[in-house]
Amino acid sequence: MFRNRLTKTFRHTSRLAGRQSVSCYRIYDHDLPEFPFCIELYEDKVYLAEYRRRHGMTEEEHEAWLESCLPVISEILGIPDETIYWRQRQRKAGRQGQYEKLASEQEFFVVKEAGLSFRVNLTDYLDTGLFLDHRITRGMVREASKDKKMLNLFCYTGSFSVYAAAGGAVQVDSVDLSKTYLGWAEENMALNKPGSGQGPVCNFIHADVKQWLDEAPAGFYDLVVMDPPTFSNSKRMKDFLDIQRDHPELLNKTLHAMKPGGLLFFSTNSRKFQLEAEKIAASSIKDITNATTPFDFQGKLFRWCYKITK
Repeated sequence: MFRNRLTKTFRHTSRLAGRQSVSCYRIYDHDLPEFPFCIELYEDKVYLAEYRRRHGMTEEEHEAWLESCLPVISEILGIPDETIYWRQRQRKAGRQGQYEKLASEQEFFVVKEAGLSFRVNLTDYLDTGLFLDHRITRGMVREASKDKKMLNLFCYTGSFSVYAAAGGAVQVDSVDLSKTYLGWAEENMALNKPGSGQGPVCNFIHADVKQWLDEAPAGFYDLVVMDPPTFSNSKRMKDFLDIQRDHPELLNKTLHAMKPGGLLFFSTNSRKFQLEAEKIAASSIKDITNATTPFDFQGKLFRWCYKITK
């Protein structure tokens, strides 16, 4: 059953990926309840995540079951066993897992997306460093970046910042509370930034976004990306973050830091999210969720994306 399903999905997604020159994409995501995997291809390597559930097997039985699945994945994808990286994860609201460290193998490698380079890690963290579901959104940011001052809030590993720089932004400011991910963002930027004296001014700002926005310059930015976690109770964060409760305040503070006519791309992975548009001081709000959903996430993506104009 699993073999047939994986064969079908891989045939379909690999064909679409080839047409679009995409080398990193999702192949399978819990298509069958009995096989609760997320399988993503990163060029010549596979990220295999198993969602935890009550399977009724002993530890030994579960290990044997998993070992019986790996050769099937290897065969169908044409990938050697040793290039399959397995992780076990729980389903969580939003992207809390991005800050959860699993090990310290520090096994990084570089992949390409739309002609740009990104460091990914399939061993040390629950998330890889590159959210594949925002592939189209990143392209939109790139197209809107020419001669703009860009701000990336909750920047994670800075992929939106890299796209903005590639699109001709004159300044790119990336803000995050994690020094680890800010460092990763700087490395991603360095992989793509032209030689000395060229490219935008790039600032990597270690700060709590909610606090930083209180002191951000008014009317400064032309283009902003904000993709916050659904919840965060980090000890370093001044206030507990609940994106449903806090999004009007966050968005209004962000709009205050933007020029009239500026664009804000706002995304959240909160499944039950409801945008309170009447509380947001914007001239227009457009739901671009469907327009930013890539082929490999059709029908399986639980996130919202909005294009907001000041």
